[in-house]
Amino acid sequence: MHTDYDRIEKAIRFLRENFKSQPRLDEVAAHVGLSSYHFQKMFTKWAGVSPKKFLQFISLEYAKQLLKKDRTLFDVSDQAGLSGTGRLHDLFVNIEAMTPGEYKNGGNGLTIHYSLGETPYGNVLIASTVKGVCHVSFINDRERSEAILSEQFPKAKLVQSGNEMHKNVLGLFHENSQEKHSIQLYLRGTPFQLKVWKALLEIPAGEAKTYGNLAENIGKPKAYRAVGSAVGKNPIAFIIPCHRVIASTGVIGNYRWGSDRKIAMFGREVAQNKKTRLL
Repeated sequence: MHTDYDRIEKAIRFLRENFKSQPRLDEVAAHVGLSSYHFQKMFTKWAGVSPKKFLQFISLEYAKQLLKKDRTLFDVSDQAGLSGTGRLHDLFVNIEAMTPGEYKNGGNGLTIHYSLGETPYGNVLIASTVKGVCHVSFINDRERSEAILSEQFPKAKLVQSGNEMHKNVLGLFHENSQEKHSIQLYLRGTPFQLKVWKALLEIPAGEAKTYGNLAENIGKPKAYRAVGSAVGKNPIAFIIPCHRVIASTGVIGNYRWGSDRKIAMFGREVAQNKKTRLL
């Protein structure tokens, strides 16, 4: 007897093995012995995205690997099973928020200024373009600064130089800072990721939300797994406060820059809120 997961696993295997032919929903559903309606409902509940969107992700990842090998856009479209370069373009813009050419360029022509700073939670790497702050992360090995940025922007020009934006970012880490600055962010992400990151910005300091809460806030109550993935890819530590997200059990949970640091940041915010209420 097939369990739901057995069918999901079989469907994913089928999609991965046949994505170049871009199988229709009814083909995949028939492969796992379900109607199109029930398969769509089951798959979306389990994965947080529809079978069509999952197929797009698979096609996109394959296309990205080909682009890294300097294949032409026409060749990439053809080998990924897409109908043409226009379809490839739409796929990148809708999911990666950039064109295939921009992805292939890897930040070519972009100048990124970066600097290191000290905060109550450890050293941070801050990077910005003329459009805004594009990266903030906690860093233990200062020598890896450029390597970290090169992973995101492999062809960008990196310049070690601080600026006013970096100074404003550091100011947000210090509770006694009397100056409040608005910070322009330059974010590259999928529309779904951007929606999740915006929801994170709306969580008040010292308050916690679960992944399920965030999924409900963006109107996708069943997409908590996809929400968790988007939270984990947040490129702006502390300012986009993914440290305020906890598991539904109440456990603080993992944090890409260390669970102890997450507890320290959240605990400090709670303490500050209590102190403010007592004044």
